[in-house]
Amino acid sequence: MHISRRMLLGGATAAAALTPVLSGAATTDAALLAAKMQGTATPGMAALVIRNFRPERELVAGRRRLGADARVQPGDRWHLGSNGKAIVATMVARLVERGDLGWDRPLARMLPQFAATMHESYRDVTLPELFSHRSGLPHDLSDVQDGFFNALFTDQTTLPAQRLRYLDRALREPPAAAKRTEVSYSNTGYVVAAACAENATGRAFEALVVEEVFAPLRMSSISFDPFGGGGPIGHRDGRVADRPSDTNPRMFAPAGGISMSLPDWSRFCIDQMHGEHGRGRLLSRETYRLLHKPQDAGGFSALGWGYVPSFLGRRGPGLFHAGSDGNWTSVVMLFCQTGNGVLVASNAYQSMGGERVVHETMRAIVPLIAEAEPVAAK
Repeated sequence: MHISRRMLLGGATAAAALTPVLSGAATTDAALLAAKMQGTATPGMAALVIRNFRPERELVAGRRRLGADARVQPGDRWHLGSNGKAIVATMVARLVERGDLGWDRPLARMLPQFAATMHESYRDVTLPELFSHRSGLPHDLSDVQDGFFNALFTDQTTLPAQRLRYLDRALREPPAAAKRTEVSYSNTGYVVAAACAENATGRAFEALVVEEVFAPLRMSSISFDPFGGGGPIGHRDGRVADRPSDTNPRMFAPAGGISMSLPDWSRFCIDQMHGEHGRGRLLSRETYRLLHKPQDAGGFSALGWGYVPSFLGRRGPGLFHAGSDGNWTSVVMLFCQTGNGVLVASNAYQSMGGERVVHETMRAIVPLIAEAEPVAAK
């Protein structure tokens, strides 16, 4: 499985290198981000700053793919990986507000076809527990070497039917953690939530997320194909990641299989921040705040988001997430109180330094867009 488990953000760098472009001085975008990629094999990357609920110009650098001359362009599409989980939680929240689903509805009721066969621990699991990784479900299906998971790459049945086949196995597996008391990151939990939405509406996840999130926010660059579009493509181990087995089957999209441009991603993020102030277009203020509220005792895991009270000495709270399918890296940090944030993406992951440059760029920008925490009185 290739979806990134890492939600904590790593790396460190000085903020000074990014100050000129963020303050409006003339600077070459390619040179700015290229400095972050120096010393790595990352082919290309992009970054977009949100300030006062408005996106600034997109910064781009590098190449769309190894072995080709095409340069990264503003508006290119990037794979979001697990950053799509916040989008899934928002889509399901729309169905809850409409009455198609319920926050307190148990899983055995939402997926009655599995009520008798699922592990007894999962029968009373709810959507907030799925979205905050507190359901106890394993990270992924435990045995992916027997051919079952790989067969999904060529499965010709519908994507909802494939998801149900996956869950018929996954829901039989014993818990990986104690539900409600322990955070245990689970991609499977998001496939479960998508299947609940499909059961409730009779619509495929891919159609639902377009109808409920992307269309209302006028996000038009969306793709569920990590290899399509003619723009940047992912990389791993020094090569273009163009083999189907390099990524995940398309049925796994709810766990992290959505691609889009950074300007489109910023539309979603800006709406999330507006929602905290009662100006969101998709949900009530109360529902946005529920999505952004940590559910665990440690105050870390919200619904589709990670939560931090402060970050790098800057005043929070902040919402964050990171994502990868093993070929791309992307990260987001939002400060809902001020309407500021940053999105960064690259078309490589750990083996080529893509994760490092994305996190270092994010960490360089955050001090320039977030207020310093007040100094405690002595």
